[in-house]
Amino acid sequence: MELKDTIELMQSEDYKERFKAEFYQVRTRREKLIDLLDRWNRGALGFEPKCSFELLCTQRDIMGAYLSVLRERAKIEGIQL
Repeated sequence: MELKDTIELMQSEDYKERFKAEFYQVRTRREKLIDLLDRWNRGALGFEPKCSFELLCTQRDIMGAYLSVLRERAKIEGIQL
């Protein structure tokens, strides 16, 4: 899924649909960050990030924790992800 695929969900009147969009957006962004970190490790980025590798790893971890919170909330609220 790409971010553009969540537009319709984000515009929904149904909070469950907007919730799904939020989950998919964070998951997509985290996957892209993981890919960036992997390419950085392999020396295949093609540019030099301004922030540290460690800071980006922290961001990845926090995004993972947030996804866990969203998954738990989805279970509680009966939202199928």
